[in-house]
Amino acid sequence: MAERFIHPTAIVDEGSVVGEGTRIWHWCHIMTGVKIGTNCNIGENAFIETGVVLGNNVKVKNNVALYTGIVCEDDVFLGPNCVFTNVSNPRSFIERKNEFKKTIIKKGATIGANATIVCGHDVEEYAFVGAGSVVTRTVPPYTMVVGNPATFYSYVCRCGVKLDENLTCPACGAKYKKTGGTIEPEL
Repeated sequence: MAERFIHPTAIVDEGSVVGEGTRIWHWCHIMTGVKIGTNCNIGENAFIETGVVLGNNVKVKNNVALYTGIVCEDDVFLGPNCVFTNVSNPRSFIERKNEFKKTIIKKGATIGANATIVCGHDVEEYAFVGAGSVVTRTVPPYTMVVGNPATFYSYVCRCGVKLDENLTCPACGAKYKKTGGTIEPEL
């Protein structure tokens, strides 16, 4: 496994944990109490606040800020300039740290460039949030959402390709089945 790399312009506060093979690039700030897994890539100008947890193989592209309450499981992709919140009704003159809402980005999910995730709404396994979308409710697994507010666009494969009408991936051939209001891979 590769050694971790922290660019000289990055600030990694004492008391944070950075896994082996992780790369932290120019002008990033990782605060105390952050946990970053192995083989992650933290792009230029990222800010990661106290209490954030990133799993293994997470890619955080340039200019992303992750605030207290955000958890990204393994293999998550966060596109450039995507935005997260952690308070639903912020005011500069009212302290609401006791109202931070947790948001979980589950295994293998993708958040597109310039998307906004409103706090308290999870993005489930292998879901895909299109670029510029605004998530105002939980995104089901293997589902692509787009727009403002983000709504259903299609089902997507674990590999990120839109499924056909038979819930089969035209790229890798994986097959899915409906179970209730969501889909899951066929075994």
